[in-house]
Amino acid sequence: MSEYVLEMRNIWKVYPNGVTANKGVDLKVKKGEIHALLGENGAGKSTLMKILFGFERATEGEIYYNGEKLENHTADKAIELGIGMVHQHFMLVPSLTVVENVVLGMEPTKGFSIDLKKATEFVEKEMNKYGLPVPLHEKVKDISVGMKQRVEIIKTLVRGADLIILDEPTAVLTPQETVELFKALKNLTAAGKTVIFITHKLNEVKEIADRITVLRRGKTVGEAEVKNITEKDMSRMMVGRDVDLNIEKKPAQPGNVVLEVKNLHFTRNDGVKMLKGVSLALREGEILGIAGVEGNGQTELVDIITGMEKPEDGEIFVFGKNMKDSDNPHEFRKAGMSFIPADRMIWGASKEDTIEENLISDRFYKEPFSKRGVLSYKAITENAKKMIKEFDIRTDGPKTAVKMLSGGNIQKVVVAREFTANSKIIIADQPTRGIDIAAADFIRRRLVKERDNGVGVLLVSADLTELLETSDRIVVMYHGEIVAKFDDVSQLTETILGEYMLGIKKMSAEEMGDKS
Repeated sequence: MSEYVLEMRNIWKVYPNGVTANKGVDLKVKKGEIHALLGENGAGKSTLMKILFGFERATEGEIYYNGEKLENHTADKAIELGIGMVHQHFMLVPSLTVVENVVLGMEPTKGFSIDLKKATEFVEKEMNKYGLPVPLHEKVKDISVGMKQRVEIIKTLVRGADLIILDEPTAVLTPQETVELFKALKNLTAAGKTVIFITHKLNEVKEIADRITVLRRGKTVGEAEVKNITEKDMSRMMVGRDVDLNIEKKPAQPGNVVLEVKNLHFTRNDGVKMLKGVSLALREGEILGIAGVEGNGQTELVDIITGMEKPEDGEIFVFGKNMKDSDNPHEFRKAGMSFIPADRMIWGASKEDTIEENLISDRFYKEPFSKRGVLSYKAITENAKKMIKEFDIRTDGPKTAVKMLSGGNIQKVVVAREFTANSKIIIADQPTRGIDIAAADFIRRRLVKERDNGVGVLLVSADLTELLETSDRIVVMYHGEIVAKFDDVSQLTETILGEYMLGIKKMSAEEMGDKS
């Protein structure tokens, strides 16, 4: 009998448009282990997991689970077999309680209604069995991100999952929440469950995983036991070369205030107060980081600062000009602002259009791309070729549709456009989320380069390592307020930030001083 609970052999996936995502991939996972799947964006990780979970069908290759060859594999069959998947973007109904979400589609009934008592006992039994406590009767919209993830894991367990796939599970967690997640994963494997863990955070791999498999450009390039390999070894396997992950930057030379917000208030359509008197100032030649668990007002702050939303009260100044009554993002861009949005596919890029079209979407009406209202296609193509080279965008050419690129390369298209707009303010909202180690490193270094060129950078990130390595100053948001300000980040740690992000600590007005 094989020592592996899962074997994926010679997996090929060729799409009708000719793109080959997997090129003979092999993956072997042992029962009861945490197995990390590593690779750059576009390496084929997500496609491989979609094939395993039955969302996609392999063009060629074989899958064996518990020694049984899987034929005509679908998502329904995967769930029946005990394969579960927790997606990076949670699939929960915010208006329902935790219990209602967990039993959705398999509700125990009493007459014509849900037997809530039976459902609660059922979920309670599972959460206690694996050490995954959740607030059973709270609505999902009212619980933390870390707790939502726990609910997703319980959902897979109550459906009988023995093999659980986790896609970037710590991307939006605080250090404290990550510790709790890792405890839960160890409880699961101790109970005989198996975990496949997709991540870009190599320090987490060292901490939690037993073995790794690395994909590069659609192929398996190696597997190893984590105890026998370093983070540097892993990054070299992923990228094909050494990556220096330490960003060396000289001290900031901040100048005049380029962006200032005063006493911002904002209430969502559902009546939830998301901003409660937020004030901060960004100066030229500095990177100001904003830390906070998702849902604590950062999104609304960014939307207001970039002209996507209007505050109900408060003022926004861009280079001293009051933008409170501006209701068009184009006016903010004209005032000297660039914007890297958190969702690259909704706000950052037009997926149906080509790379070259996306790269000029904010400047197509200017020379040299347009003269007297007529587009210059030669200039547009030459511009794209130059930026593809400068920003290392992996593509067949400038006329490739953006939707054909990997997530990391789509992000590079967005970043290339925004970094070449000659703006003196850059709003970077989660600029490296969900992208590979090399692409993330490239973007962080460019942010520092822009800072050194006198640009003011506002960096919103759920990646605390990124904030600490890149920012010159950091503020923390909790429940729509700024609860901490750090003008010196040299002694700051992820654990300290996490305490403020979770509301365990809060600075007084005197501790924060008058400076933002």
